[in-house]
Amino acid sequence: MTLTNKPTKSFLLDDVPPMGIYETLYAFKDTFGEFMGGEGTHPWSQGFPLTTPLEKFNGPELPSSVDVTWEDRFYPKAWGHPHLREAIVDYYNTYYGSNITSGNVMIFAGGRPGIYAVLAYLKKNIQIRIGNVEWPAYLDILTQTNVDWKTVSMTPENNFHPTNGEYFDRTGLNHKTMLFPVISNPSNPTGHARAGDELEELMQMAEGPQNGILLDEAYEMFHSPSVSGIQYVKDLDNSNIFITGACTKGLQSPGIRIGWMIASKKNIETLSNYSSFGMGGVSHPSQMYAVELLKPDRVALQRKAVEQHYDWQRKRYKEAFEKMGLKVFTGSGGFYHWIQLPEGMNSDEFNKRLYKRGAAILAGRDCDMGRPHSKDPSYVSPYMDMFRFSFGPLLPETFESDIELLSEVLERYKEDIKSSQQDW
Repeated sequence: MTLTNKPTKSFLLDDVPPMGIYETLYAFKDTFGEFMGGEGTHPWSQGFPLTTPLEKFNGPELPSSVDVTWEDRFYPKAWGHPHLREAIVDYYNTYYGSNITSGNVMIFAGGRPGIYAVLAYLKKNIQIRIGNVEWPAYLDILTQTNVDWKTVSMTPENNFHPTNGEYFDRTGLNHKTMLFPVISNPSNPTGHARAGDELEELMQMAEGPQNGILLDEAYEMFHSPSVSGIQYVKDLDNSNIFITGACTKGLQSPGIRIGWMIASKKNIETLSNYSSFGMGGVSHPSQMYAVELLKPDRVALQRKAVEQHYDWQRKRYKEAFEKMGLKVFTGSGGFYHWIQLPEGMNSDEFNKRLYKRGAAILAGRDCDMGRPHSKDPSYVSPYMDMFRFSFGPLLPETFESDIELLSEVLERYKEDIKSSQQDW
C-alpha cells in the first residue's frame, strides 16, 4: 500500500463552531497573551458565579470533600443517584409547594446535556419558540439538533421582555403543529424574570393543548424571591413541561457538572433510556457532592446569601453604568447586565479595546438567536450596540477598579469617535 501526503478529509461535520463565548475567549488570548480568568484579567464575559463563600451575607462554607465508597465505583444508574434525586425532590417540594417524586427527576452532567437531550428527541411536528436574545449555547444546540425554531421579538421598545402570548402565538400554523418555547428564567443575558402572576400564566399556557415548554432555571436563586415555574404546574405527569436546574449557578459549583431535568414520568423514562446507551449516567462522586450542597440547613443559608449578594451587586453596578451614560435594560434576576452602548459604538470594537487592558464583555451578537449559525459575514445583527456584562465571578472589592477600567476605555472610545468625526 502506498501512502501519500494528501491530507485526509475529516469524517466529522465541518459546521461545528464553538459557542460564541469561546470565540471571545480565544480572541482575548490572541490579544492579551493569556487566557481569561488568570491573574490580572477581568472576566466580565464569563457566566459563572463566585465559588467561594458569600461571607458578607453569611453564606455557608462549600464542602471540601466527599467520601467515595466501593459502591460509588460501580456504574451509575442511568437516571441518577437515588439520594440526589430525593434531595432535589425535597428541595422543590419544600420551597415551591410542588408534589414531584423521584420519578419526575433525571440527573445530567450539567444543565446543557439535559437541554440537548430534550431537543434531540423532540418529534418533528413541534416548533420551538425562543426569544431573539438568549443564552448563546441555545443557538448551537438548536442548530445541531436540527429542530424547527422561530424567534420572538426582543427590542428596547418591549424592554427585551416579550409577553407570554407571543411565545404561544399560533398565527400561520396548521392544527398539527405543537408549540414548545425555550426560555431561560431569569434570563441569560437580560436578567428579566417571569414571576408571580406572569409566571403562573406562562405555566398555564404551557399545560394547554398542543403546548409544552422547556424552562431553564439555572438562575432560579438569583431573584428576590427565588423563582421556579414548578410552583404553578397543575398536572406535571400529563404535560410536556420540562424544567431544568443545576449546581452551576446558585449552588456555586459549576465544576462538578451536575444538572437535572424535571418532567413527567413518561418523559423522564425516555430520557433515562437515552442515558442507558448514550450517556451512561453521571459521576457518583459528583452526585454525592451535590447531595451535600442540597442539605436542608445548608441550602436555606445558600438561597438567602445568593439572593442578597447578587441583588446588591446588580444594583451598584447598574447605578455606576447609568452614571457613565450607558443604557441598562437589565431585569431583576441573574448576574448579568444587558447594556446598550452610546450611538455610533459597537461591541466588537469595544471588546478589542478592552482586550488590551485584560478585560472582555460578551458582544450582543453572540446572544442573537436570529443570526446564521454559519457566521455568515453578510449578516448584521441588530444587537451590535448591545453587550452582556457579568458580575457573577467578581469579588466585591474589585468594584471600584472594574468601573474605573471600563469607564476609561469607554471615554477613550468616545473621544476617538469625536476626533474622527471632526477630521471628516
